[in-house]
Amino acid sequence: MSHLSRLVAPLVFAVAAIHTVAPASAATDYPTSTLAEYVYGCMKANGENRDMLQRCSCSIDVISSVITYDHYLAAETYKSMGLVPGENGVLFRESAPAKASITELKRAQAEADIRCF
Repeated sequence: MSHLSRLVAPLVFAVAAIHTVAPASAATDYPTSTLAEYVYGCMKANGENRDMLQRCSCSIDVISSVITYDHYLAAETYKSMGLVPGENGVLFRESAPAKASITELKRAQAEADIRCF
């Protein structure tokens, strides 16, 4: 092994390790409470075991990599307010921004389902 390759090899491994770790440890603009709430709800719906903890954590990680927190928050707000019966909920069910936000969230969730479940 040449002198240069002895110096470069550890550097290549270090860069590869950083690249591998970076997505999991990358800072997200999603608050911890939102991440925890999502994982909790996901586990309640799918099973409360270690496998579901991993899958649900993966799911919110994928969602947070696809859409910003502001878009996620808007979509979740439109979804919950759209559940209000009658005229009060119509604006949240039928407006163009509501439909666009919810569609964006559904696409992110579909991507998460493909990757994690």
